[in-house]
Amino acid sequence: MRRQGRAALTAAILTVTLTGCGTPAGTDGDLLDGWPAMAAARQFAPQAGECHMIPTPSSYLSSYSPVDCAKTHRLETFHVGTFTGTLAARSAPPSVQSATMRSTFADCDTRAKQFVGGDWRDARLSVQVAPPSPAGWEGGARWYRCDIFELDEISGPNGESDAAMERAGSLRNALASRSPLHLGCMNRDRWGSLRPVACTTGHQFEYAGIWTAPDRSWADATRDEDPIHSACRTVIARYAKVPVDSNLPYRTGTSYRFPSRPLWARGDRGVRCYFWSGGAAVKRSIAGGGTKALPIR
Repeated sequence: MRRQGRAALTAAILTVTLTGCGTPAGTDGDLLDGWPAMAAARQFAPQAGECHMIPTPSSYLSSYSPVDCAKTHRLETFHVGTFTGTLAARSAPPSVQSATMRSTFADCDTRAKQFVGGDWRDARLSVQVAPPSPAGWEGGARWYRCDIFELDEISGPNGESDAAMERAGSLRNALASRSPLHLGCMNRDRWGSLRPVACTTGHQFEYAGIWTAPDRSWADATRDEDPIHSACRTVIARYAKVPVDSNLPYRTGTSYRFPSRPLWARGDRGVRCYFWSGGAAVKRSIAGGGTKALPIR
């Protein structure tokens, strides 16, 4: 009888133990099945349409703090592209001021014209490429930012400065119609900078357009001024609609501004050409004025 009692007690304990380890109601007993899979890690990437206060041409996640473009900012990202081929295979991001970035800058240049509705060089604007940080590149980031920004009207393209100014509002289609950003008529101040003035007031200079310089070093490009003046005379002739002939040097003087050194290093070869009256003030634009606007002097 005692053995039977112990056996019954043991069976009862075993039954309770097994019941406690059973499958609770509403479960299938699989501890792993039913848990949602963890989302794949996503590499940080900026977005087109964002604006930024930090003007440096590099993108560190630690300083990434986009702002509303309607509010004060310095840079506007209008396109985000992807490095491919040999550029993507590099062990580190390419320097923004290196020959390896020429094709990338050219892409941003073309897209900038589409974004603002005209050639950004015709205005107080500049363009730069911003690659990922070295840490981001090591983590797999292969994007690049195309940024555009406004320049100061005095020390900007007319004074060869490339510093981003604070502004509010997007630059999308900013040049689709006549804008205060467009370069126009000017006078030179005592420091050599060209200051904008109304074309109906006395002035000596007027922006005429861009001449694309050969792709060579800054030193070589700026060493000989005669070919640059000659090229700019052709630009002025096209702007004023006068013949490009032997009389052209007697119709117009010329002045020009090279891209800033950083911009030249980034790949810009656009030289801004200006009509120069030769000293006498004029009170009208020469645009499309023909030989009446630019008589032989």
